[in-house]
Amino acid sequence: AMALSGDLWAELPAERRIFCSVLLFSWAVYLWEAFLAHRQRRVYRTTTHVPQELGQIMDSETFEKSRLYQLDKSTFSFWSGLYSEVEGTMILLCGGIPFLWKLSGQISGRAGFGPEYEIVQSLVFLLLATLFSAVTGLPWSLYNTFVIEEKHGFNQQTLGFFFKDAIKKFVVTQCILLPVTSLLLYIIKIGGDYFFIYAWLFTLVVSLVLVTIYADYIAPLFDKFIPLPEGELKQQIEVMAKSIDFPLTKVYVVEGSKRSSHSNAYFYGFFKNKRIVLFDTLLEEYSALNKEPAEGEDGENEETKSKTKNKKQGCKNEEVLAVLGHELGHWKLGHTVKNIIISQMNSFLCFFLFAVLIGQKELFAAFGFYDTQPTLIGLMIIFQFIFSPYNEVLSFCLTVLSRRFEFQADAFAKELGKAKDLYSALIKLNKDNLGFPVSDWIFSMWHYSHPPLLERLQALKDAKQE
Repeated sequence: AMALSGDLWAELPAERRIFCSVLLFSWAVYLWEAFLAHRQRRVYRTTTHVPQELGQIMDSETFEKSRLYQLDKSTFSFWSGLYSEVEGTMILLCGGIPFLWKLSGQISGRAGFGPEYEIVQSLVFLLLATLFSAVTGLPWSLYNTFVIEEKHGFNQQTLGFFFKDAIKKFVVTQCILLPVTSLLLYIIKIGGDYFFIYAWLFTLVVSLVLVTIYADYIAPLFDKFIPLPEGELKQQIEVMAKSIDFPLTKVYVVEGSKRSSHSNAYFYGFFKNKRIVLFDTLLEEYSALNKEPAEGEDGENEETKSKTKNKKQGCKNEEVLAVLGHELGHWKLGHTVKNIIISQMNSFLCFFLFAVLIGQKELFAAFGFYDTQPTLIGLMIIFQFIFSPYNEVLSFCLTVLSRRFEFQADAFAKELGKAKDLYSALIKLNKDNLGFPVSDWIFSMWHYSHPPLLERLQALKDAKQE
């Protein structure tokens, strides 16, 4: 039987073999992910009491809350993942990509751009594809925000805010995506034999520009950023930054509480111009969720604030400093630079392999393009489908590396004398975000970019007790 199926496979034309391999691999990845998620769901269902080693860290009420939250999220993830896989399969089987390409040609043709204007047709294709994706993803996003996040006390958005946000996000994405894609396609067209080098350099410049302008010009379109007021916390942050030669220029607080009660902190900027951003939900004395709604706020604020749950949230100043010590550890230990180098090496390799494969007509024929070989479609086929096994392996390796970096950044904060405060901050953040501290070992190994809470606390405990 094996030999017979092998013979049948060998007799298939190359394009059919490519198409079937892409579909089979996609389903294999989906089934692997579903298997891992099933193992993790079993942990959520069966671990109903606080394990002994967590007794000091978590009370049974928080434990049960986080268990139910993660169980709901996992179930949602299963159904949305299944839908996504079926939708992708149907698009491939029904020739959705060539259909959309043809439709884009008709639309650009009506606007007076014939088939020779391939870049214009590509932009119309991209606009339609992202619009389709946004529309089909909307019900899932609505359910996640207004059913799951709402039920567990995280959602702070109103329906109006959500839709305004979604439209803004779509418009901003198109304003970046369309010009960048048109320039990339143009470079590939005129680049000659070494176009992959120019294409890679172009994407490198674009990514550096986006990182530079994101927090100053893009993020403020969605959230309000205000400088951290003068005071003890700001002073302590500046002293800590100076002690490790971090070139800090500004510290901002972002109003994350209008969107969600999840908390975070990050830094950005190049060379001698670094800024730190703290979510208001991270700061105990700053979080809108810890305050009574103010009188006379505008309508949207009133509506948003009326949804907040009356619970104490966030970290004390010393704990915020410890969290920042961890984040600055990533900078001091060169993790940020290492990640950029890995990402750019990967990008260069992908463009090089794209240059090798782009001439293969069978790749286009496999996806229904028999007469034309549009560059954008080539990019899509090769980067999204042909590279998918490589992308899976790379993603796993980066997850393993990320966990290692997290331990190193914790150790750096420990060296700054912040072990005790980071210990309590991690427990508080886990509680505020309803993280579930028990996980299946394979699920954790494959998915967690941060080490499990107990492992991080154990590493910090020794220093705490010294």
